[in-house]
Amino acid sequence: MSYFSSDKKSGVFEYVKYLEERVHQLESEVEFLRRELNYYKGEIDKLMASPLVEAVLLELLEDGRAIVRSSAGPTLVVNISGSVDTSRLKPGVHVALNQRGSTVVEVLPIVEDYYVKAMEVDERPRTTFKDVGGLHEQIREIREVVELPLKSPELFSKIGIEPPKGVLLYGPPGCGKTLLARAVAGEVKATFIRLAASELAQKFVGEGARIVREVFRSARRKAPAIVFIDELDAIGAKRLDIGTSGEREIHRTLSQLLVEIDGFDPLDKVKIMAATNRIDVVDPALLRPGRFDRLVEVPPPDLAGRYEILKIYTSKMSLDSDVDLMKLASMTEGLCGADIKAICVEAGYSAIRRNASSVSMSDFIQAIGRYVPRKSAGSRRDAASLTTNL
Repeated sequence: MSYFSSDKKSGVFEYVKYLEERVHQLESEVEFLRRELNYYKGEIDKLMASPLVEAVLLELLEDGRAIVRSSAGPTLVVNISGSVDTSRLKPGVHVALNQRGSTVVEVLPIVEDYYVKAMEVDERPRTTFKDVGGLHEQIREIREVVELPLKSPELFSKIGIEPPKGVLLYGPPGCGKTLLARAVAGEVKATFIRLAASELAQKFVGEGARIVREVFRSARRKAPAIVFIDELDAIGAKRLDIGTSGEREIHRTLSQLLVEIDGFDPLDKVKIMAATNRIDVVDPALLRPGRFDRLVEVPPPDLAGRYEILKIYTSKMSLDSDVDLMKLASMTEGLCGADIKAICVEAGYSAIRRNASSVSMSDFIQAIGRYVPRKSAGSRRDAASLTTNL
């Protein structure tokens, strides 16, 4: 005999169903709060935990221990935690040591020197070989030495020869050596690491050699790669038997550079470019075959070269119809690419001063008249003689 009507039964069932749903909601909330509690407990443990000490693994011993050089200075014989994957433990890797027992507790990822990382060109320059005027032979040699071995190494394997390791660009200032390097960085799809040789002259003993070592280690890891050293003579000058402590440190840096270029570790798909204004002071050890195999002279441009340079720098300028680039090229005899660029910029300023919308031939004449007297009298014409030639 039923004591509840059908309406009361349905009400009870709905209430029970509501309670079940409420229980599920509370269980989900409890699970969420438990995860939150565990997270904050973990964060507290991290804040309270002792910091780990970074070290470099030197050698694995037969008894399962390891010899490491701590970043704090001393070389230690330490135990290895059972949680560490021993297959990753190789000489040279970075590990973390427990501060209390100096036990290896973790293998650290590859640590890249921040100083070297800043040298890597992340964004490709927009400069290409089309932006280089009057250096066709130099571009051809750079393509053969740098670009071709990186793009088509099988050609050299088929012939049975080893491609050159590096190319040294030399010549007067402003003739396009660094511009060629920027063009290579823009053309070749490879990691481009550029550094000034003066950056390797460090005040601490061994620091310059360490930077050289890290640069080439990074280049090998990111191959295909190109290492460009500007103003090589800053560290590559001829070595002397006597000198100050600073000069001896530069010599140590140079010795490390020689080892990296032609040492036991092959460069493989790493190519080296360098530039200098003073090839006469560069150490002969750098110039011998096997290191900088190609010495490419970058001379001041000839008439055709100056005309090409003028076309490049005036391609985006608004010019009057009376501007004769070939005549300007003949007037700028003895000037380098940087000089011609400065003249084009000065001509643009001259047009701006007279509120003109385009640059005229007279603006270029005025620019030459303002710029040329700054050059040495023995190697540059004076402004009066250039104006007379018009």
